[in-house]
Amino acid sequence: MAKDKRGQRRKEEFTYRGYTVDELKKMSLEQIAELLPARQRRTLKRGLSEECKKLLQRIQSGGVIRTHLRDMIILPEMVGLPFEIHDGKRFNRVEIKPEMIGHCLGEFALTRKKVVHGSAGIGATRSSRYVPLK
Repeated sequence: MAKDKRGQRRKEEFTYRGYTVDELKKMSLEQIAELLPARQRRTLKRGLSEECKKLLQRIQSGGVIRTHLRDMIILPEMVGLPFEIHDGKRFNRVEIKPEMIGHCLGEFALTRKKVVHGSAGIGATRSSRYVPLK
């Protein structure tokens, strides 16, 4: 990383395949598709569904966007916007960052929680009640 005159580290600007976010926002959907990995490129070339097209229209209106579309590919015009993505039970708030371009919305709203086991209950066997002393 480069240092400026005062000796502080300067954060480098994010680039996706050599293009800045501003340059990506000026590109057409076909040009962006050529930069994406094969799976996402194929999805965009086959055409977006009606729901995805409606979501893109809502993006231009601004504000927090609530959606169930977990398979929507994150495009450059979504960067910086807050999304609420449904995980099957509730909506998880996600702020879209430039590093997320090309991924799906569902990757950032996990559908499974970590299992947290409690202590053994009444009637448990002696071995399952064992709690080591420190």
